[in-house]
Amino acid sequence: MRARRLGWAGLEIEASDERLVIDYVQDLSPLFTGWKSGEGLATPSGKAMAALVTHLHRDHTDAAALAEVLTPGAPVLRPPPGYGDDADNVTTLPAERELTLHRLPAEVVEPWSAREIGPFRLTAVPAVDGLGDPQLNWVVEAAGQRIFHGGDTMFHGYWWLITRRFSPFDAVFLPANGAVVDAPHLQPPSPVPAALDPRQAAAVADILDARYAVPMHYETEQSDKVAGYVEISDPEAEFRAHAGRRAHVLPVGEWLDLAQATENSGVTAG
Repeated sequence: MRARRLGWAGLEIEASDERLVIDYVQDLSPLFTGWKSGEGLATPSGKAMAALVTHLHRDHTDAAALAEVLTPGAPVLRPPPGYGDDADNVTTLPAERELTLHRLPAEVVEPWSAREIGPFRLTAVPAVDGLGDPQLNWVVEAAGQRIFHGGDTMFHGYWWLITRRFSPFDAVFLPANGAVVDAPHLQPPSPVPAALDPRQAAAVADILDARYAVPMHYETEQSDKVAGYVEISDPEAEFRAHAGRRAHVLPVGEWLDLAQATENSGVTAG
């Protein structure tokens, strides 16, 4: 099995000549105010037999992009709809509408549920969203290897349950930008990061007993984001400092081949 970063939180996973995508997006304009189409993003190397989404924020669920890359009838595995009314769900409703518009076969899954699709065994595991919206993380197993995808989860107490069921992991892909959010519908705002910061991500990699810990959900060059979304300045450097030998910084568009990887996890890919 091998994995390729597609930019932001997007991931392509390949095994036995089949592939799936996680949090694949091509339009980041809802979050990036100065974003140019395709900037900092890669496209999958072929059609995907399934798509997994961690949550329905538009920087993680892009129905138009999924419609382009999925084979006909391929499922989109997703968490439940948001709680409460439209005001509570303001950050998930656009993606909900777009999934319906593009007639994608979305399937709601619950934490700890598992599916077999092609060569992949897919398990949804608990996650905690910094904005209070439903979020899942994903464990993907194939060819005797195991990958974890962390969406943009906060630090939480489920890590040890996930560890008992699945560790060790060959690779974990973890958010590392430590974004602090000041949104109009979340007042008064919290000063606490709504996604893992580098120190927390390194701690998660240690708990999960990861061979490779790959930071994601950040940009090498900071683009303008919407007001009220503030990231730490250099996630890569801080993650390296905290994650040590596990750290494996993977540039967008490059593969991590778990079948051929050697003991160089402390060296930047490429």
